[in-house]
Amino acid sequence: MEIESVRVEFPEDANVIIGQSHFIKTVEDIYEAVVGTVPQAKFGVAFCEASGPCLVRVEGNDEQLKKAATDNASRIGAGHTFVLVIRDAYPINILNRLRDVQEVCGIFCATANPLDVIVAGNERGRGIIGVIDGESPKGVEGDSDIADRKAMLRKFGYKR
Repeated sequence: MEIESVRVEFPEDANVIIGQSHFIKTVEDIYEAVVGTVPQAKFGVAFCEASGPCLVRVEGNDEQLKKAATDNASRIGAGHTFVLVIRDAYPINILNRLRDVQEVCGIFCATANPLDVIVAGNERGRGIIGVIDGESPKGVEGDSDIADRKAMLRKFGYKR
């Protein structure tokens, strides 16, 4: 077995969600989930088929984000994995709806941080072991950090 770290690359003004699903219609159902939840979102989604022709299936409404999703899914190369790259929406806006998509088995991450996917491979194929999302903690928040966190949440409209 080989273990590899795959760097995920996506536009600076975008977020990425990576998960596992189980059926060819994943790209259509994720497409519908995104546009039905956040109609103004721009996105691309790519899904790695795990049987039959084993193609990367692609949908979306933005060519740059479709390419980013496709390139990342291809490099990760793990069966039944999907990569969703979104702009003009945040993961928090669509995660619950994605979890409701019948084919979605789980979500590994949802982030705008630098991201690496840890992949294991053997003679049959590849699978995601986990992700490295962002950087390691540099300390514990103090009073001013708490105030900054609360101010940021209010600025984004998540708290009053």
